[in-house]
Amino acid sequence: MTDSFDAVQLAHGSGGSLMRALIEEIIAAEFSDVQLEDAATLSFPEATGAAADLRLSFSTDTFVVHPLFFPGGDIGHIAVCGTVNDVATAGAIPRYLSVGFVLEEGLPIDDLKRILRSMCEVAREAGVALVTGDTKVVGRGQGDGIFINTTGIGVIRPGLTLSASSLQAGDKILLSGSLGDHGICIVSVREGLQFGTDITTDAAPLAGLIASVLDAAPHTRCFRDPTRGGLASTLNEIADSSGVAMVVSEDAVPVHDQVRGACEMLGYDVFQVANEGKMVAFVPAEEADAALAAMRANTYGAEAAIIGEVVEGAAGRVALRNTFGATRIMDTLVGEQLPRIC
Repeated sequence: MTDSFDAVQLAHGSGGSLMRALIEEIIAAEFSDVQLEDAATLSFPEATGAAADLRLSFSTDTFVVHPLFFPGGDIGHIAVCGTVNDVATAGAIPRYLSVGFVLEEGLPIDDLKRILRSMCEVAREAGVALVTGDTKVVGRGQGDGIFINTTGIGVIRPGLTLSASSLQAGDKILLSGSLGDHGICIVSVREGLQFGTDITTDAAPLAGLIASVLDAAPHTRCFRDPTRGGLASTLNEIADSSGVAMVVSEDAVPVHDQVRGACEMLGYDVFQVANEGKMVAFVPAEEADAALAAMRANTYGAEAAIIGEVVEGAAGRVALRNTFGATRIMDTLVGEQLPRIC
């Protein structure tokens, strides 16, 4: 798919099919050791003693959101949350973050201080330490105020291996809360839109929620956070890579009324809108109720729901079933829907 372009397009960063093609067909083709997961798992076979069993979750992400500040958060807030959540998807306890800043000449120092304080606040909540970093400055017009890269390391639970390849027919699909809040929050501020009520970002650190689910449902298959490309791209990617099919009940998916209305007005598919504080979990059917209760007991999982299941069928097919039993394909995002949302 990417071979049809002779230059990178903005849509290659959307989180949809073009971004996946760019990563798999171009980048991963050159980097033979890359692990195509939210976080890589690092082990140390040459180590001895207790260290021989040590496994680390390692992830990096770069944030280029515009505007820098929005209801409920800012670029620094989502930079910490995003990497903490990626590290945690491997079943790890996040411990340390590095931070890289690319600052544009002219960025107000007060804005930078506000972003730094926000990062420190959410890092304390997540229980991670900001331990190292780097700073570069570019000329006016060569950036977008500030770009932030965060890299995280966490310690994986002993004996735990989470993988999409372990999915089985009958597994339940859980979602930790409502869809689309972050993406619609960003576009509303950027475009000056009013929807009757304030829509705030859902950005949140979810390592504690994941840990609670693993305590309640120790045979959980895997976790993913549906960021760029939304739930649709996340489910399609997992279904394709694991060779399974999925069915999602449309009525079971939590969506706030104001977000649903905004999507209808703007012509967006809410299943393709970005999230920064939601988690998808795949859990054996017999542990699904316990996992759901654990999610709902967490501050960031009060609206959690079982939204579907893994089924026998054509590998990579994700279907959406409505109240009347009719189904349609839940398509992955193609092209660009909301630029610079994370």
